[in-house]
Amino acid sequence: MGIMPAIQDFADDLVAIRRDLHAHPEIGFEEVRTSDVVAGKLASWGIEVHRGVGGTGVVGILQGALGPGRRIGLRADMDALPIEELTNLPWRSTRPGTMHACGHDGHTTMVLGAARYLAENRNFKGTAVFVFQPAEEGLGGARAMLADKLFERFPCDEIYGLHNAPYLEPGQVAVWPGEAMAAGDFFDIRIRGAGSHGAMPQESRDPVVIAGALIGALQTVVSRNTHPLKAAVVSITQVHAGSAYNVVPEEAALAGTIRTFAPEVRAMVHERIRTIARGLAVSFGAEIEVDIRTIFNTLVNHAEPAAAFAEAARDIVGAENVITEPRPMMGSEDFADMLHQVPGAYCWVGHSGTVPLHNPSFVLGEEILPVGASLLARIVERRLAA
Repeated sequence: MGIMPAIQDFADDLVAIRRDLHAHPEIGFEEVRTSDVVAGKLASWGIEVHRGVGGTGVVGILQGALGPGRRIGLRADMDALPIEELTNLPWRSTRPGTMHACGHDGHTTMVLGAARYLAENRNFKGTAVFVFQPAEEGLGGARAMLADKLFERFPCDEIYGLHNAPYLEPGQVAVWPGEAMAAGDFFDIRIRGAGSHGAMPQESRDPVVIAGALIGALQTVVSRNTHPLKAAVVSITQVHAGSAYNVVPEEAALAGTIRTFAPEVRAMVHERIRTIARGLAVSFGAEIEVDIRTIFNTLVNHAEPAAAFAEAARDIVGAENVITEPRPMMGSEDFADMLHQVPGAYCWVGHSGTVPLHNPSFVLGEEILPVGASLLARIVERRLAA
């Protein structure tokens, strides 16, 4: 079947929408302009619009022309990242320190493309629900929409989402049942010691030295406490201490992330981090506070929707380009919370970009836009066939 001809016909419009969103990125729960664009496009196509769901979220409702039936959701994330863009493209970010470095501008555009096609054709029985979510990047946007009774107000029998994948070939689609993305936690560790003159460290309880010991000790949580066949990651991504060359500071701070799949591994990692911190606090005569926050659940694709998504992908990109063998990823995605409440599936779509996600030089291959829009429209038509 390939890209839907009707969607290919307005592919240039999709590029224009995506470039506009890219030039005006907004971080989580600040997607005011983005939600204005989304709501305006949906309304212009005759789709019922609901705003302010979970903060800046938008939901569109479209009835098919073939009568009442089941309800299929399509979800896009809208937020950008606090990253300074380095691409120098004509449509680069106009907002200093903010960039669509994860391609959410493309995801929003692809769901809009599917919505336009479905609104113009309505060749389905039932209801399409378009969910535009704020704040996916660790700020809990999915949970905010669910707390705002997303699925009570806008019921879905199934829901589908996707993500661009610069590590796949253009036109490839990957989707499989079961565990697909890891649970993700963030942690902050504050170390309170005693400061001194930098030339008299014997008078201090140096929090920088304690931080160094803690960094080293935390590397054993995975290497010496986790079963080798059960995946886990502990990454310290921030170290903060001091403000002068000749002062041993009073405090130091560490921050980072934990990624796991199995609940028992997640619990063990949390316990070991706290235990190691308590032990080092006693050893060095300092105070160490540990704050661990569960941000993402494990993303688990439901079997039947995953198979249906794969079939829809075969229609669009060909069977040879659909990957269904499991390739669980240590990255996290808060669409997992929606899949905990409603059956569905999440897939990855390859494109010509070669720079990794969350990189200031990330470029989305725009040939993905009609591919993703066609895939999303196709899953609605397949699952809501008369």
